[in-house]
Amino acid sequence: MQIDPTVRLTAVRRLYEVSTRMGAGRSLAETLQAVVEGVVTGLGFGIAVLNLRHPDGKFEVIAVAGSPEARSALLGRVSAPDIFDTEFAIADAWGKLRFVPHERLPEGEVTGWVPDVPVSDDPDAWHPLDALFAPLYSSDGELVGMLAVDLPEDQRRPGPVHRELLEIFATQAGLAIDRARLTDQLRAEKTRLEASEATFRLVFEGAGNGMATIAFDGPELGRILRVNDAFCRITGYTPDQLLGARMATFLRDQEPDQTRHELENLAASSGAYRFERIFTQPSGNEIWLGGTAALVEQGAGQPRILLVQIDDVTARKDAERELRHHAAHDPLTGLPNRRLLQHRFAKVLERTRVTGRPGALLFCDLNHFKLVNDGYGHESGDRALREIATRLSSAVRHGDTVARLGGDEFAVLAEDIAGDDLTALITRLESAVSRPLPNIAVKVTTSVGTVPITPTTTDLDALLHQADQAMYTAKHRRP
Repeated sequence: MQIDPTVRLTAVRRLYEVSTRMGAGRSLAETLQAVVEGVVTGLGFGIAVLNLRHPDGKFEVIAVAGSPEARSALLGRVSAPDIFDTEFAIADAWGKLRFVPHERLPEGEVTGWVPDVPVSDDPDAWHPLDALFAPLYSSDGELVGMLAVDLPEDQRRPGPVHRELLEIFATQAGLAIDRARLTDQLRAEKTRLEASEATFRLVFEGAGNGMATIAFDGPELGRILRVNDAFCRITGYTPDQLLGARMATFLRDQEPDQTRHELENLAASSGAYRFERIFTQPSGNEIWLGGTAALVEQGAGQPRILLVQIDDVTARKDAERELRHHAAHDPLTGLPNRRLLQHRFAKVLERTRVTGRPGALLFCDLNHFKLVNDGYGHESGDRALREIATRLSSAVRHGDTVARLGGDEFAVLAEDIAGDDLTALITRLESAVSRPLPNIAVKVTTSVGTVPITPTTTDLDALLHQADQAMYTAKHRRP
């Protein structure tokens, strides 16, 4: 089943919004509540329950969102370390998630609180006894908690996109809890021991996430003063390579002026500067670092320093990039879809209005392709479509766009083209498609309709309709 690209894009935006809110919690309690509220308000579940794992292995329900009844029944409940073992033994593994369908539960062995909602006969509908869990891990792989979610907003068992978003969110939630737990430890140590250097060194060196101090004032401005082992492990550099170097040397900053302005504003606030930057490792490999920088006063006459905490967020950034790619590309052929075609058409039209030189939109419809599906099956038909998509992409000029509109219909967006060049492009497209397909005896060809893109062109939909009509005219002229 194909996922609506609009759904994917909306989901990415919701994930970004709830992740930002979750990361804003300054204490462990605030972070835990932000996690469950983020699930309910941003990820489309009606109920979220967070079990925090204590050092002795027991789980305690610390935060609940979405249902006052669930909160009253569950908050503060402490369970044995093996509380989830029985359910996980009969669960489906959805990546790192664990889904326990109600039909596998032993009869009469329902434990915990169950929402009072109607039961549907639809096998894909969410059942009140269904259970979905997301284990939460710290940066060093320690299990820090268990997130349980219930009542999806569409009342159906989550699909691939929904699961993927919950899994990404759970990864970030585990890291956020780890950071918040460390933050609480730092505050407790500061209160008890007045933030002594010995205590700071203990927490600094033992932190699971990367930490560094950077000079904010004085002659060493911008230079790295101290790093912990985790900072070296994440970045790939040794302490000798980092100490004394300027942090900006390793970072790719697209907006350095804005960064300087935001850092300067730290002096007037007690908050933390949050950032995500590309960092270059010694091998030349680039990773994404996400973290915070807080301004620390060292006392009268002493230069201020930045206390920086970092994590490698490359996996999350890659997942977000992949979701954005899926939102703009056809899942079968990898070609741009109609959404991306619209975006590129707007750019072409803008340049056409500046230069006055026309472009062209070509509508390509495959002939006899139904015979491929009927005679060889849809799997062979899909392989043939991918092959044809590759041929069309190879036949166009650099900078032209080949998009799949759906089925066996394709569009080509060509800038600054007319006359003989346009005729030659059409010929290349027709020739590319008409070559024999591997292991398929059906001769597939294409009919191409074209319309010019001029400074007076306004609407892609209208242009596609005109090109479609031109294609049918060309199709009827074929022998």
